[in-house]
Amino acid sequence: MDFIKENIYHIYNRGNNKQSIFFTEGNYIYFLQKVRKYIIPHCDILAYALMPNHFHFLIHADERTEKQLTDLKMNRNVLSEGIRLLLSAYTKGINKQQERTGNLIQQNTKSKCVTEVSNMNGQGYATTCFHYIHQNPLMAGFVNKIEDWHYSSYRDYAGLRKGTLCNQQLAKELLGIQIDDVKQKRIFSDESLKNIW
Repeated sequence: MDFIKENIYHIYNRGNNKQSIFFTEGNYIYFLQKVRKYIIPHCDILAYALMPNHFHFLIHADERTEKQLTDLKMNRNVLSEGIRLLLSAYTKGINKQQERTGNLIQQNTKSKCVTEVSNMNGQGYATTCFHYIHQNPLMAGFVNKIEDWHYSSYRDYAGLRKGTLCNQQLAKELLGIQIDDVKQKRIFSDESLKNIW
């Protein structure tokens, strides 16, 4: 994956064969600890949601994100390498916990630039993606209220938790998001959603 500074990207992946990747509450926490170690040094996270069999991140690329690792046989982007290390370390831990072997998560993590793309209402797809990520647990039927899902950044933006994983100030500046916007339920058209994938 290549990343260009000042752009916003939707990064996502799911369990191999759509299998679960989180089995306990501790697994979600362990994954987020790995995110702090391997992802935060290379970009700003604007939003995230961890679901039982997949995950979403909305990130903002900057100078840190564009850097290349040159100590490998091939040049590799630092964030791409961070994602690889995150998933490798997490899979190793889960495989030990679940007494399993092999791939837990699909091999190719997806990344889509959602900067400067607007839908018919003039709302940017980065903003659509931000709200979609937070509403994913509700739309999937895991909770009756968005705030009841503990494994996303929604509770931080809604003022229900003091999480530090997301750069909330940057998200508000880049996406024009207000607290009331976060709390609104949005209905997404198939047309607007296909542009965040």
